[in-house]
Amino acid sequence: MVLGIETSCDETAASVVARSSDGAPRILSNVVLSQVEEHQAFGGVVPEIAARAHVEAVDGVVAAALADAGLGFNALTGVAATLGPGLIGGLIVGAMTGKAIAAARDLAFVGVNHLEGHALTPRLTDGVAYPYLLLLVSGGHTQILLVRGLGDYERWGSTIDDALGEAFDKTAKLLGLPHPGGPSVERLAAGGDPSRFPLPRPMKGEARLDFSFSGLKTALRQAATAAAPLRQADVADLCAAFQAAAADSIADRIGRALRRYRDECPELAEPVLAVAGGVAANRAIRAALDVACAGHGVRLVAPPPALCTDNGAMIAYAGLERLEAGHRDGMDAPVRARWPLDETSAPILGFGRRGAKA
Repeated sequence: MVLGIETSCDETAASVVARSSDGAPRILSNVVLSQVEEHQAFGGVVPEIAARAHVEAVDGVVAAALADAGLGFNALTGVAATLGPGLIGGLIVGAMTGKAIAAARDLAFVGVNHLEGHALTPRLTDGVAYPYLLLLVSGGHTQILLVRGLGDYERWGSTIDDALGEAFDKTAKLLGLPHPGGPSVERLAAGGDPSRFPLPRPMKGEARLDFSFSGLKTALRQAATAAAPLRQADVADLCAAFQAAAADSIADRIGRALRRYRDECPELAEPVLAVAGGVAANRAIRAALDVACAGHGVRLVAPPPALCTDNGAMIAYAGLERLEAGHRDGMDAPVRARWPLDETSAPILGFGRRGAKA
């Protein structure tokens, strides 16, 4: 019975996840408080505002998660909290809350990598067995990983510039759409013509499995400038064109990854591609992945949209797996702004002077 706390960006979330007698995990509660309104005027997340909002909300969110689960602190086995990667101010709030509860109630504490929470979500929702291929697409991350086991991740590809979620958000901001950008772009794209504006498909045909979205973003800005002043129909067509280009690029990269996956894991009776992260909720992206998987005899596992975006259940479940494996963290476990899942992999070219995006 594990309480999970997530405060890495702009959602304050807490959840209780338990292991049933039959071995299946159960989500007993999952409370998520969004900060969309706090950041709306700025067109993106402001770290200082996010941290202050977490401070104000975290106690109430934890209390609500326990109440929804019908439990008190004395029923818990352990507490898990996100230690990174993310915004340092928010991470400190969640980590200190989790450590305080664990210390006061003499519970085990485990620090969770936010990316591992996403990576293990398919095991929480669908009971996926190791090893499986993972596409992690979010506001800060776009990666292809082979998930061999708990703590055993092999990166096959990553973004060399912007993450896909970041590109969606910046597209929305360029076109004057409200934050959060991803859902806004998807909503307008549904009524647009994706063929009106010819946009590039970055990295398409490349042997390497990396992603690039900076050039696509630039091409969209140039198309929008050429079509100005923009009418509502123009914005819808631009959104549709951008989304179609992103989906095609993802499908091309994943198609190549699936071929490698089938070659390297021929013994698997039911090979699985799992998709996780906020962008995994995008219907066009999911449809493109469906087609790619069908062509390679691979099952696509996509968690419900509420478990694709940041949430406490994924942190609680990752903590549960780690506690079951004997992992414990001390009260001095640090928060980390950057924390790649595959820390032994060398950074790839294209990350710029600040180094690899974790």
